[in-house]
Amino acid sequence: MTTAEYLSSLFSLQGRTALVTGGTRGIGQKMALALAKAGADLVLIQRDIENQDTADQARQLGRTATVVQCDLADKTQLGAIVHKITASTDEGGLGLVIDILVNSGGIQRRAPAETFSDENWDQVLQVNLNAVWTLSRDCGRHMLATRGPTSTTHRGKIINVASLLSYQGGMTVPAYAAAKHGVYGLIKALSNEWSPKGINVNGISPGYIATEMNTALIADPVRSRQIMERIPIGRWGTPADFEGAIVFLASRAADYVCGESLLVDGGWMAR
Repeated sequence: MTTAEYLSSLFSLQGRTALVTGGTRGIGQKMALALAKAGADLVLIQRDIENQDTADQARQLGRTATVVQCDLADKTQLGAIVHKITASTDEGGLGLVIDILVNSGGIQRRAPAETFSDENWDQVLQVNLNAVWTLSRDCGRHMLATRGPTSTTHRGKIINVASLLSYQGGMTVPAYAAAKHGVYGLIKALSNEWSPKGINVNGISPGYIATEMNTALIADPVRSRQIMERIPIGRWGTPADFEGAIVFLASRAADYVCGESLLVDGGWMAR
């Protein structure tokens, strides 16, 4: 076996289909395209279907990319989307089999806890936790029906984006911290149920990454300096730092990794 053949046997996603939320920009886009580079076709859940950037880049790689409209904040839309994707064409669906789910969509709201509004709390919890639960549950049900512990096909992979705030409280982001703690708990709970049934459930916990979500932090000279001083690697992360992590967790190489959340944080949590 050549080196290329060995690496392909571990990490190739050829012939698999990945459902991705939050794939239009930042970390989510880089992860979606990394899956495509490894061979996976994409189904992209987007609120704005006019944005075809990620899909077009995946198609340029020779992959199939399908954009499906759904607002993660809309419970009715969200509850129907997996059926729409997986139902047969005779039933009005797309007739696709989902092999990999990546829940990367998220929003942020910042305010001191004593002034944090119910509206902001509900919005953050819906998009960052409730949507993760709904898609994990519905894709998990679909994966259980299409593979199992005795199946000759590959294992299903569910990868939920957690955070440093799955372990810490942060400042002025109480809803985000609560949601991300919930995501990590959900990763463990679903892994306990589904690992013996042919599905791996894991997560990725980003550290401080230079994306639009952290614009306010980057612009704050004091907080930005404090953050940089604690990161052992000496820099903020970039979306490209997640390509290896997502391919690993989605591939056969991580078949015995269950209920974990891989920290991609430049060493922040080890400090």
